[in-house]
Amino acid sequence: MSTENSATAATGIAVAESAALAQGAAPIPLTPKATRGGTVLAALGVTAFSLTFPATAWGLEGFGPRSLVTVRSVLAAVIAGSCLLALRVPVPERRHRAGLAVVGAGVVLGFPLLTTLALETATTAHSAVVVGLLPLTTALFSALRTGARPSRGFWIAACAGAAAVIAFTVQQSGGTLTTADLYLFGALLICAAGYTEGGRLARVMPGWQVIAWALVMCLPLAVPGAAVALSHEPVHLTGHAVAGLLWVAVGSQFAGLVVWYRGMAVIGIPKASQLQLAQPLLTLVWSVFLLGEDLSPAAPLTAAAVLVCIAVTQRSRG
Repeated sequence: MSTENSATAATGIAVAESAALAQGAAPIPLTPKATRGGTVLAALGVTAFSLTFPATAWGLEGFGPRSLVTVRSVLAAVIAGSCLLALRVPVPERRHRAGLAVVGAGVVLGFPLLTTLALETATTAHSAVVVGLLPLTTALFSALRTGARPSRGFWIAACAGAAAVIAFTVQQSGGTLTTADLYLFGALLICAAGYTEGGRLARVMPGWQVIAWALVMCLPLAVPGAAVALSHEPVHLTGHAVAGLLWVAVGSQFAGLVVWYRGMAVIGIPKASQLQLAQPLLTLVWSVFLLGEDLSPAAPLTAAAVLVCIAVTQRSRG
């Protein structure tokens, strides 16, 4: 089964589970089988996210950065809103709306915009540094926001994995700091906040509804933003541009986040976030096949180090 079909199937499972919860069914107990399922869902989310930067690079071949971000948000919101209407999902309680706004600001608009701006001048390899830092930053935000207290072994493995990814991506970019780095640093912070808040909300409401409502809440900004951006930025529709737009809208912005938040709800925010340590390396692999970038010989060594760190964090107890 292809990655896209796997993600679609996992999304269907998540939607079915959420429908059962909405009808008053008891939540799935946290058994070893459920934990493995949550890990698989989170891993599918990471796989979808690993294609985001190459797909964005494709999209930028035909769209301006602001057009690409706002149009992808509108398309994803239309899909999400259709699912909400079809399943007759009630409007979120008032107490959850502030958290949904954080998810929207960080994951739906802020992170895509800042990383897209960075990709105008930086390569996908260089931009992957923000993804390498996301797991550790998300775990830190989680500890501050939810009171989570992972074990010392967890933090040692997490820091080691993050250091390996940072060293690899910085070496790839020559160690220079540019304006793109400022965009990436800002994207890192707001996305970690959005992931943390989304993971917290996914414990009290179905994960797919978290991102769906966040997307719908952003429509009042995305629609006029898309209209203004499209009127000022030229559009050249090519096969790459359309494919990139569709992936970042459907795969990254909705389906990937659906399975990601569901996975976080099952296995916990800190452990799920550590799976993202593999994301920069996956992005580099996609970059070779889709963008023709050269892959450094250091990649296999870094991949091995990252996989060891992931194994340690998954086995550690917080």
